[in-house]
Amino acid sequence: MSDNISRPKTRVVIAGGGTAGWITAAALSSQLGVILDIILVESDAIGTIGVGEATIPTHCAFHRLIGVNEQEFMRATGASFKLGIAFENWGRIGDRYIHSFGQIGKPTWMADFYPMWAQAKALGFGGDLDDYCYELQAAEAGKFATSEQSNISYAYHLDAGKYAQFLRKKSEKAGVTRQEGKIDDVQINSENGTIESIILEDGSKVEGDIFIDCTGFRALLMRQALGVEFDDWSAWLPMNRAVALQSEGNAAFLPYTRAIARDCGWQWQIPLQHRTGNGHVFCSDFMDDDAALKILMDNLPGKALTDPRFIGFQTGKLQKAWEKNCIAIGLSGGFMEPLESTSIHLIQIAVTRLIKMFPHNDNMCKLAAYYNSEVDEEYDSIKDFLILHYFATQRDDTEFWKSRQNMSIPDSLRERIELYKESGIAYQHGLDLFRVDSWHQVFRGQGIEAQSFHPMGQLFPPETLRKALHDLKNNITNAVQKMPPHKEFVSQYCAEIT
Repeated sequence: MSDNISRPKTRVVIAGGGTAGWITAAALSSQLGVILDIILVESDAIGTIGVGEATIPTHCAFHRLIGVNEQEFMRATGASFKLGIAFENWGRIGDRYIHSFGQIGKPTWMADFYPMWAQAKALGFGGDLDDYCYELQAAEAGKFATSEQSNISYAYHLDAGKYAQFLRKKSEKAGVTRQEGKIDDVQINSENGTIESIILEDGSKVEGDIFIDCTGFRALLMRQALGVEFDDWSAWLPMNRAVALQSEGNAAFLPYTRAIARDCGWQWQIPLQHRTGNGHVFCSDFMDDDAALKILMDNLPGKALTDPRFIGFQTGKLQKAWEKNCIAIGLSGGFMEPLESTSIHLIQIAVTRLIKMFPHNDNMCKLAAYYNSEVDEEYDSIKDFLILHYFATQRDDTEFWKSRQNMSIPDSLRERIELYKESGIAYQHGLDLFRVDSWHQVFRGQGIEAQSFHPMGQLFPPETLRKALHDLKNNITNAVQKMPPHKEFVSQYCAEIT
């Protein structure tokens, strides 16, 4: 018989604040706060990475889950809307494509939209595939609008520091206790190897039942105290440095992120209401800090507002995200670089998964194994998607890009590429994060062409097919024309509080 009714509150200790810590605190307190005693330990003296400022559409669902008002959140964080990512110079210098958040065309149970479009192209009509995506066309036009009746798919650009502050207020209101202090030591139970407490520099002890490691790249609990090993993925994802700064915004105020490939890496531009976030991600094996900074400074969209900040990192993940009574969330668990804006999603899905699998007794070995298997599956699929951007390039203008063309890739990615080339089939399995349309857009944008498609398009008489595509394109064009400019919509919907 279950003893859940009589159990005292479970004491959860979140080690570290920042985006990861306060997302975790907000989610746990909103969903399980009645049965938990949550304490978050952080130090004002320790800075946070704070440059994960672009998100993906799962962010909207997460906010609904934890009860965040969109307009309130956007005003507090200077946020803007995001309809996708524009990739520039990735296939070849001068190339450009958008990985949008929208659905392309109208799929059927038999196949997705691509065979219909491919058949139209073979018959001499159909236009550009991008014409059939509402979100992509809105992004290109610099427009945006949403309402309760809207079905547009979007995410956000946000100020990460302000976002953590926003979630801190929400969490503390929900009963989360914040304790100031630096972690000096971790006390391990000598009999079963679980964490009993963390010791702060002032000698105070914070005891708990469950510990969540949000200490960033240091992974003080998981790696240093529990000895969980780290799998290095730099052979596939070699970026290990970034330089970031903030600049004035520009008039364009685009509703998408720009990811611009450079000589040995790539540059991001993220437009917020009050500024633009900028960074240059690069591989130190091919470029030094001075050269990387010069590229960033030479390509700013406006006057610099802050001094540049260099960040070192290693791509990869822990072999276990949950070990004993400790769960790693955020950078402590792994990092795969910010190319597809997955960092905040991985925090949110980690704590959502934890809520669904929250332990109700001390026996959590099988639960942890199941949790870890799901984390592994999702990380592996994201890893393959990121590798695709580098491997599928025709650039040979630098040694870095030559090395990407010639690298070995995981069998799982190679099989995806070969399947697409042979049949035009892209897929989303199990815990894959990226949708079928995402794979299609990056395959095509990076220059990988399908040799054939499903014959579904041949089932339609040419004039029927022509009319269907014409009507679909016109509907999208008309809808985009009616939308206001992104800047205008943000100004009236969620202007930042100053």
